[in-house]
Amino acid sequence: MKSATRSDALVPFWKRAFDLGALLVLLPVILLLGLLIALVIRTVSKGPVLFRQERVGHLGKKFMLFKFRTMYVGSNPDIHRGHLEELLASNKPMTKMDLQGDRRIIPFGVVLRSSGLDELPQLINVFRGEMSLVGPRPCMPFEKKRYLPWQKERFNCLPGLTGLWQVSGKNNTTFLEMIELDIQYSRTKSLWLDLAIISKTIPALLVQMWETRQHRIHPTVPEDQEPVAAARSIRETISE
Repeated sequence: MKSATRSDALVPFWKRAFDLGALLVLLPVILLLGLLIALVIRTVSKGPVLFRQERVGHLGKKFMLFKFRTMYVGSNPDIHRGHLEELLASNKPMTKMDLQGDRRIIPFGVVLRSSGLDELPQLINVFRGEMSLVGPRPCMPFEKKRYLPWQKERFNCLPGLTGLWQVSGKNNTTFLEMIELDIQYSRTKSLWLDLAIISKTIPALLVQMWETRQHRIHPTVPEDQEPVAAARSIRETISE
C-alpha cells in the first residue's frame, strides 16, 4: 500500500461528476422505489418516514445523514451504541444487532436493512456533496473519539453508500480490518475501483440478506457455512 499524501484528502473531479451523473440517470427508479418504501413504512408504523442522524464525514466534518426509518419511534439508541462500543473494544467481527433479533425494528424493517434499501435516502447526502456513492461508512461522533491518530486517515475521502469494506465481508470483518480497508481505498481510489466496488455491491448485499435470514431461522450459524465463504471470496477478489 502506498503512503498517504495531501492529494489523497482531495475530492477528485471525476468522483463528483460520476456521482451526479449516476443520480441523474437513476432518478426515475430511485423516486419510484423510494415512494413504495415510504408507503410501506407509513402503513406498518406510525411516525416519520425518514430518520436523521449526525455522522462524521470528509475530513472529520459532521453532517446529518438520512435513512428510511426502520425502528419504532422512541426506540432507545443506547442499545446500538453499547453493541458497537463492545465491538470496538473487543475487535470481534462487526455483526449487526439484526442478526441477534432486535424488537425495536418495525415490520419489513429487517428486509430493508439487510438489503441496504434503508440507506436509499443517503442519495440526498450524495447530491449535497456530503457523501459519495463509494467510500467508507460514515461513523458516528462517539466512534471518532475512539479512533487512534493513524485511523483518522479514513476521513481523507467522502463517506459512501457502499465501499471496499462493505464488499469485503463486512459483518465478518473486525473493526481494525474495516479501518485498514477504508485507508486502502482512500489511498488508491479511482474510477475503475469505484466501478469494481459497485459491481460487487449487489452480490455482497445478497450474501448479507442470506446471512440475516439464516440467523433468524437458526440463531447459531456455523462460521464455515456458504455465506461466510462467499463474503471472503468477494473480499479476496476485490483486493487483488
